[in-house]
Amino acid sequence: MKTKVLMVCLGNICRSPLAEGILKSKVDTATVYIDSAGTGGYHIGNPPDHRSIAIAKKYGIDISHQVCRKLKAKDLEDFDIIYAMDKSNYSNIIGLSRNEEQAAKVKLLLSETNNGELEVPDPYYDSVDGFEKVFHMIDAACETIAKKLS
Repeated sequence: MKTKVLMVCLGNICRSPLAEGILKSKVDTATVYIDSAGTGGYHIGNPPDHRSIAIAKKYGIDISHQVCRKLKAKDLEDFDIIYAMDKSNYSNIIGLSRNEEQAAKVKLLLSETNNGELEVPDPYYDSVDGFEKVFHMIDAACETIAKKLS
């Protein structure tokens, strides 16, 4: 049975698509299923932000095929681990949980690293440099997650 991991940010166009693509590149997808979603429904059906696609491509990861979707209450039943990119999204996910078991599945992505940061900043209104920084933050966390999943 596959372990199911969900990456969540606000719009599902910048951070969570990167996290999905990065983690997929580090694990055996025959044993781990990874998806992403947003707590807001602003970009449903759209591809990730072109800057996220570009930074992923720079590091050999193709996320251009991903399609943005909104987080659903059923995701808390279906996924084993749900990673939020920041405290606001964490709170929104916890708000959808129906019980302690579901709430226990939700973690901040950067809780997997020891760099002292708790939140992956949203690079949407930032420059390309912001996407570069975010990529490396997510990559470090996904490296740790991949080791735990293998």
